[in-house]
Amino acid sequence: MSDRDAPLLSLRGVEKSFANGVQALQGLDLEARQGEFLSLLGPSGCGKSTALRLIAGLSSPGAGGVAWRDGVRPDIGFVFQEPTLMPWASVARNVYLPLRLKGVAWPDAAPRVAAALDGVGLAHFADAYPRELSGGMRMRVSIARALATRPPLLLMDEPFAALDEITRFKLNDDLLALARELSTTVIFVTHSVFESVYLSTRIAVFSARPGRVIETISIDGPERRDADFRLSPEFAGFCRRASAALDRASAEERR
Repeated sequence: MSDRDAPLLSLRGVEKSFANGVQALQGLDLEARQGEFLSLLGPSGCGKSTALRLIAGLSSPGAGGVAWRDGVRPDIGFVFQEPTLMPWASVARNVYLPLRLKGVAWPDAAPRVAAALDGVGLAHFADAYPRELSGGMRMRVSIARALATRPPLLLMDEPFAALDEITRFKLNDDLLALARELSTTVIFVTHSVFESVYLSTRIAVFSARPGRVIETISIDGPERRDADFRLSPEFAGFCRRASAALDRASAEERR
């Protein structure tokens, strides 16, 4: 395999335990390829979010490790479960934050901030404040902030879990469009079988804690997803397979 064909990142034999004695991950093997949309699906507390934090470099494994294709962790965007916006700052200044941390002056950053907001449909809300936005709009700002630096890898930890279904469907579509436009690799944590099938090119199903991958499902659906895909027999078949794998993971938890 050439370097170009190698996975963007690989986790091999990863284990992670916490000071309270809880073992979150054990023998985790996982890889992500350039340009794919990989969802991590599994029961609550199975280590999916822990895996994201290890990939982001926010935590270190107790055993095993994360290997990068070029030997260096690239720029990473991270979208958390909550938007975590600065309430005292405007939408534009919230999106500017990662660029400011990289030392980019506002005059140089302003066009990139505007482009990021336009990409999430909030071009006219640059001067608004988080308190003036709906929950879905605040999450859009969070996504724009994560993408402002155009990172090659975007990590998302259940970003749409608290939103109503209509808003969630719209953000799913917007996210797919942005990922295509920016050629961004996405690793997405979710508890939703339907969301994972709709968004993903591949799903990694985690066992109950300590987490490991018990099945990987390739979603050979259309490149551009839409409402027709959600209503198709093909979609239903992928959902049945993912549900069955999730049931096996949950059965382990009950034993």
